[in-house]
Amino acid sequence: MLGKAREVRERRLGKDDVATLSSTSLLASVFRDGGLWKEAEELFVQVMETRKAKLGADHPSTLNSMANLASTFWN
Repeated sequence: MLGKAREVRERRLGKDDVATLSSTSLLASVFRDGGLWKEAEELFVQVMETRKAKLGADHPSTLNSMANLASTFWN
């Protein structure tokens, strides 16, 4: 269901929209928690790179994305 919500947001709002990025990050967390490391990594990288480009490297949302990616590597 979360994947479907992400698809709808991406279609309606665009891939780089804040709401779409939040859905993507949440889906990546579900993948990580389920042991789907590669899938989680791909989505976390996408979110981090987009937030970095849109918001800057020091923005709290970007830093949160970096932490999420790091936790994926940690596991």
